[in-house]
Amino acid sequence: MNELSAPNPVLEIVLGTITLIVIIFVHGAGIRTINQRFSKAWVLVDHATPLWRINLLLALAIGALTVLHFAETLLWSIPLSTLGLIPSMRDSYYFVLQSYTTLGEGNVSLPDQWRLIGPVIAMSGLFTFGWTAGVLVTIMTEFGKLDRVRARGLTNKGGAEGPRSNSP
Repeated sequence: MNELSAPNPVLEIVLGTITLIVIIFVHGAGIRTINQRFSKAWVLVDHATPLWRINLLLALAIGALTVLHFAETLLWSIPLSTLGLIPSMRDSYYFVLQSYTTLGEGNVSLPDQWRLIGPVIAMSGLFTFGWTAGVLVTIMTEFGKLDRVRARGLTNKGGAEGPRSNSP
């Protein structure tokens, strides 16, 4: 295995932080795109929209978020494999998935000189999964509003917002 030596932990942290920033930027751009597409589709939903279409919209949003996370983990694994820190791309991707999801170390690990990268990968996963959870809460809030409109039998053309009242 071709192991690059890190002269000190500062280099590990700096390289990890730069990659973390890139990953979070990619996540932000991806989240914005997913939100824009969801919003464009959601404004067309009203009380008469078939349930299967609404469920398909949710499935597409979840699928897009999943693909975004897989792309981000791929962005982490490429340099680990290319630099020879983990010899095969498959093992590199496995290691990144283990770290990014904070499941912990499996049977693949980084060389001792580069082991600080693992926790930085975990930090990026914590940031991005938290952000994704926030987006899903927003999406599900819209679904809840529509469900209330449908339950009340209202025919608000916007579909997502019913009349407001002070009672829950």
